[in-house]
Amino acid sequence: MTTGSSKEERGRLSGDPEGEGQSVGIPAAGELEGSSYNPLGDPGVRHWQASQISRPGLDERGNVFFAAIEMTRMPMVLTDPNQPDNPVVFVNRAFLDLTQYREDEVLGRNCRFLQGEQTDPNTVAELRQAVRDERAVAVDILNYKADGRPFWNGLFTGPVFDAGGKLLYWFASQMDITRRRVSEQSYLQAQKMEAIGQLTAGLAHDFNNLLQVVAGNLEMATFSIEDREAALQAIARAQLAGDKAGKLTQQLLTFARKQRLDPKRLNLNSLVVEFSEMLVRTLGDKVDLHLDLKPGLPSCTLDATHMEMALLNVLINARDAMPRGGRVTIATSTLADSERLDRLHLPPGTYVVICVIDEGEGMPPEVAERATEPFFTTKGPGTGLGLAMVHGFVQQSLGRLEIDSTPQRGTTIRMIFPLAQQSGIEMMGERAGGKGLNWTPAAILGRRTILVVDDSHDVRELAETHLRALGYRVLAAQSGEEALELVERYGDIDLLFSDIIMPGGMNGIRLAEAVRERQPKVPVILATGYMNELPAPTGATSSFAVMSKPYRLTDLTERVRMALEVAPRQEASGFQHEG
Repeated sequence: MTTGSSKEERGRLSGDPEGEGQSVGIPAAGELEGSSYNPLGDPGVRHWQASQISRPGLDERGNVFFAAIEMTRMPMVLTDPNQPDNPVVFVNRAFLDLTQYREDEVLGRNCRFLQGEQTDPNTVAELRQAVRDERAVAVDILNYKADGRPFWNGLFTGPVFDAGGKLLYWFASQMDITRRRVSEQSYLQAQKMEAIGQLTAGLAHDFNNLLQVVAGNLEMATFSIEDREAALQAIARAQLAGDKAGKLTQQLLTFARKQRLDPKRLNLNSLVVEFSEMLVRTLGDKVDLHLDLKPGLPSCTLDATHMEMALLNVLINARDAMPRGGRVTIATSTLADSERLDRLHLPPGTYVVICVIDEGEGMPPEVAERATEPFFTTKGPGTGLGLAMVHGFVQQSLGRLEIDSTPQRGTTIRMIFPLAQQSGIEMMGERAGGKGLNWTPAAILGRRTILVVDDSHDVRELAETHLRALGYRVLAAQSGEEALELVERYGDIDLLFSDIIMPGGMNGIRLAEAVRERQPKVPVILATGYMNELPAPTGATSSFAVMSKPYRLTDLTERVRMALEVAPRQEASGFQHEG
């Protein structure tokens, strides 16, 4: 998150000399206040990011400035942080036009009444942190009108102090940016589909080759059934090819936006290596890709899908900057230089850096300064959203984007991210040396009951056989309705493992919600090949673990182990075992 000046930083800044009188302020001075769309086209210099007033009351409403506030079409709000829950104490008429609320329905309430089920909790957390730090911040947030209609709100909010530095009010200006967001998403989707078009031919060729490897090796295994070692080698080759085919499918789903997006702990070295095949195909024959990866690179918390898309966008720019070919290097490192972090407005600490270095045409300073602006492009057929999307992703991941470029000498683009925090389970797994799978579930956890639900007989049978071999009791159903009947017949279960997309009236999410109504603490693992506008879980059912298909059986083993370890079974199970 990038916000305005802190208390200490404001003390080192001079007030606006043009604002002397009843109020003075701290100019923005070109400092970013957030990652949202900026209507000025740049961070701005003269507008205030914090203000100070000499007469704090709201009763003087007979002057030209109050008339201007009521006449402007820019919605404005004042809240009072000195009252419980920071309620709204003033709104202008443009705010009432925007939200369709009456004034008496707004005054005295916290601004959260504008939020709804699809409002991003990370954006809300960003706002709350800015309020706690008494910093200005600008965000794009999904809000809701009085009649329930959603709208994208371009929100800027900043603090107002008295002459002694006491916080008096929070000021907020707003803007309905729904049309811009929809237009931007359309351009982003078009850009992804263009990337899919570039990759489809190569992916189809590779996929057919992998299918040939799978089918051929399985056929060889059947011929070598009496030679156990040869059969195992053939099966291993088929399994490896199947893994690669699964990755190709996931890469296509990533660009089609049909995959569940979820920030999680990842290592950038591993991501680059696993994604390198697609990157090489994207760069083409004229461009050589070199990797310079720092050994032992710490992990960070990122959305792997967005990270891959950001890296691909930067690589496409590098390729286009070298029409006659050349060399592109992807490098990783760490950054802990306090002076450099201060210039980047990052807190002290250690950060992970991934950079893309090309030998292309480079950019002059005036172009490099605008490179991350939406719809700004120096390429004829481009949309101008590639680096803008990368910049937005890095900002939302609490990192920074740096661009160093020299005409005719190339460009270096750095993405800087904070380190991930290790969970207790991860640290235990590292201390165990990665041998967490070498134990018997029946010996440690006792006999646990897992309900497996999948409409595919083959997939259901595979999971059922594997889990039974691990020592679990397994109930199997081919639909959500049949699964609920099994729960009613046998009593409580210890874990639900279900596919999401299933025919009939009940998908995996609805099944999980129904089971949670009976057993609020039961662990749930869902599996799917894609997420396509499914109803979002709510309340106590908002923390479902999701596995991507195809999954490795070893991954399923570990997911089940961790789920049962974190959420142990209640003492009274009510399980009735037939026979």
